[in-house]
Amino acid sequence: MVTRYYERMAFDERAFFNEKSETRQGRYQCPKCRRSNDYPIRWVRRSKKDRLPPGADERDRARFAKLRDYLLRLDDEVTCRTCGKKFEIPSQQSMVFTDQFAGLPNDEELEREIAAAAGEDETEE
Repeated sequence: MVTRYYERMAFDERAFFNEKSETRQGRYQCPKCRRSNDYPIRWVRRSKKDRLPPGADERDRARFAKLRDYLLRLDDEVTCRTCGKKFEIPSQQSMVFTDQFAGLPNDEELEREIAAAAGEDETEE
């Protein structure tokens, strides 16, 4: 039995995904001073390409059909804006599929729901 070279190769994501860097805000609490702040967190968005790479075989077609867009977090630590100490981002999730965002409320909708539940008028600010 002959083993082909490409069968031994590791999965090359660059052939199946487009990469784009982005920064998203995250709210974290410093474990030392207990203050919450918003921090810019670096992510890489990997979007599935619209077609298979040239020379793809049946295994590549099956793999390509199962792929989903996702975000990969690059930052593991942030520096507290209040006390200046570095702390680890407490989230266990460093990868998020982008289809998990569908149906989640955005920050503005969430603030309106909280204000409505608290009986506050939106015009007060």
